[in-house]
Amino acid sequence: MKTLTYRKEDSILKTKITILSGHFGSGKTEVAINLALSERRVHEKVAINDLDIINPYFRTRDVARLFQQNDIELIAPVNRLATADLPIVSGEIYRVLHDNRYRLIIDAGGDKDGATVLGQYYHEWKDLSPELLFVFNGNRPYISTLEGAQYTIEQIEKASRLKVTGIINNSNVGSETILTDISEGYEQCFKLSEKLEIPLLMTTISDHLEKEVAEFARNRQVMFIRRYMKVPWEV
Repeated sequence: MKTLTYRKEDSILKTKITILSGHFGSGKTEVAINLALSERRVHEKVAINDLDIINPYFRTRDVARLFQQNDIELIAPVNRLATADLPIVSGEIYRVLHDNRYRLIIDAGGDKDGATVLGQYYHEWKDLSPELLFVFNGNRPYISTLEGAQYTIEQIEKASRLKVTGIINNSNVGSETILTDISEGYEQCFKLSEKLEIPLLMTTISDHLEKEVAEFARNRQVMFIRRYMKVPWEV
């Protein structure tokens, strides 16, 4: 494997619908944002659907202006409901699902509770072969062990009625992340991938670490991402 490089014709995502799920704190929203921006370089119409009704802290709707600047359609509660910590989903997803011009990225809630909302759309997209990607952060509780990560994947699959088709290693501790955090997470992901026979697609790494992880990235599939979701003391 080698570091991902992008040309105009490149597209990381292989299907019309890509769903990102993972345990609370996995960083899936950050990954979803960066994937949407990447896909917009290739596809004329890209939409991102905020289906995370579990996590009130980091949501794709919080960077709505970024999507507007990059001509990416955000599907999320609007106006005064946009900041409400309520289990609200937008019906606009149906329009995009059946418009073949779109690439759709879905930021789903963490673990089985968040994945449950995906089940209501099963009959809408079951014939569209959506890919369900599990975003793994080995520095989070509950999934720091192989057994915990496997259990979480099983619960997500059960709730969504979909099979996880790929794993993304997004192991980090925010702005304090070092190479050890990333490489240890990679080893955990590799073992998880082998045990469950689910492909380990890539490792996502904050772009400010590009020089520090050059050797790691040389022989592995890596996507450098920009961090848009920050805790208050990082702003």
